[in-house]
Amino acid sequence: MNQAIQSELIPAQGAVYYLFGATGDLAKRKLFPALFSLYKEGKLTENFAVVGLARRSRANEQFRQDVYESIVEFCRYKVDDTELWNRFAEHFEYMPLDINNVDAFRELNKLTDELNRKFDIPDNRLFYLALAPSLFGPVSFNLRDSGMLEAKGWTRVIIEKPFGYDLPSAQELNNELSQVFKEEEIFRIDHYLGKEMVQNIQVIRFANAFFEPLWNNNYIANVQITLSETVGVEDRGGYYDKSGALRDMTQNHMLQMLTMIAMEPPSSLNGEHIRDEKVKVLRSLRPYATSEEVRANVIRGQYTSGVVKGTELPAYREEDSVNPESTTETYLAAKVAVDNFRWAGVPFYIRTGKRLPVKTTEVVIEFKSMPQNVLFAQRHDLSPNLLVIRVNPMEGIYIKVNAKTPGADNEVQPVAMEFCQSCQIGLNTPEAYERLIHDAVRGDSTYFTRWDEVAQAWEFVDRIAAAWKESQDDLHMYPAGSWGPEAADKLLAADGFHWWPVNGQEEDNVIWVSNSGK
Repeated sequence: MNQAIQSELIPAQGAVYYLFGATGDLAKRKLFPALFSLYKEGKLTENFAVVGLARRSRANEQFRQDVYESIVEFCRYKVDDTELWNRFAEHFEYMPLDINNVDAFRELNKLTDELNRKFDIPDNRLFYLALAPSLFGPVSFNLRDSGMLEAKGWTRVIIEKPFGYDLPSAQELNNELSQVFKEEEIFRIDHYLGKEMVQNIQVIRFANAFFEPLWNNNYIANVQITLSETVGVEDRGGYYDKSGALRDMTQNHMLQMLTMIAMEPPSSLNGEHIRDEKVKVLRSLRPYATSEEVRANVIRGQYTSGVVKGTELPAYREEDSVNPESTTETYLAAKVAVDNFRWAGVPFYIRTGKRLPVKTTEVVIEFKSMPQNVLFAQRHDLSPNLLVIRVNPMEGIYIKVNAKTPGADNEVQPVAMEFCQSCQIGLNTPEAYERLIHDAVRGDSTYFTRWDEVAQAWEFVDRIAAAWKESQDDLHMYPAGSWGPEAADKLLAADGFHWWPVNGQEEDNVIWVSNSGK
């Protein structure tokens, strides 16, 4: 039995979970609900404890009430079993912590000993740093100097993005962490890798004989990856104005999905073997050698004011905490080349942006068209075959093929055959953070990013950032509620392609054969 399947069958060991930033938005929206879902599904044994850590003072009872309200509002499960909730809540403790005071960490060590005895925990420790990256180093050093890492079991640390602002800052962060933790103990989380359909990409590719033989430049014309958001910057204006779509979404989510599509079959389902293949893809990305190449292949945009469903939306420069003269991009589209034997000549088009018409994450594989002037192509404008992988919010896949129009002689019409996973089992599928926390406790790092992945991704996007720094003339404006600047359409049109509709906005002439009720 291979290692990945074996690890799925191994229950999560008991551990103490330390949530740094326990009063923050991430803990409220994602981490507490994820832990409750794992507990309700029996994936957390009774020998665990959660220690919430933050600067402000809070009694245990208030902390547990905060956790309860978080779960009621954001968890996919209802809190409808009082006995279950009371058992779960008993495992939560709160401790105010000055992260610059090593003595406070020594007190945390004493609390840990008490929790180990109380819940019969085998002294395993998982540190979740939901903190600003500048605090990763100080926290790590104080964990080491206080004796918190001298556990009898394992110690692991989960860190959130952004992992640096560019390659030099990422290297500095990694150097600090590496003084305290081994690489195999560091779990850099990218929640997109925990999504069901992102993980399903490997199965679609490598478990189906009619896909893998066609997964190359002989049969695929182009690949399109869309990650669109309807929201603006909301209350993140101060952060986002220093980050933009390039650093906030492209360096991590977009490139990670690209590697899942483009990677070679790993030698096994061992997590390191899978990550080895992803790194090879990042190393094969063709760098933009000059500023002119960046301008020709990367489109950056920023939303202006617009009206969506009768509601007037402000321009990006009018958002709270945003510089009124900001040139930060809220939209990015790029043509990316993977220079290896499998993908040579196949363009990968990626786009992400805020204030777009729909919220969706999709991958479209467009296959090459049939030869012209042969059989049906002589008389019909045949539509290319598509494989579409829907990641979010709906989960599933569909394939678009050409078929005879019912009741007509030799008339051809596109037919979409769809499997809608969300329609089959509902939207109550496991959240990404549930999977990733569970994986970290089991020591499975498959869907976490390794340092060499992070470094290669930064090296690629830093060239883009450097070119943009030289000139602001290539910032394209687009109205809120649109699909971005026209330049993004021209990027594909230059190669004879166009962006395919996403999120169910398919062409009207497509016949659907579906389990979704279409």
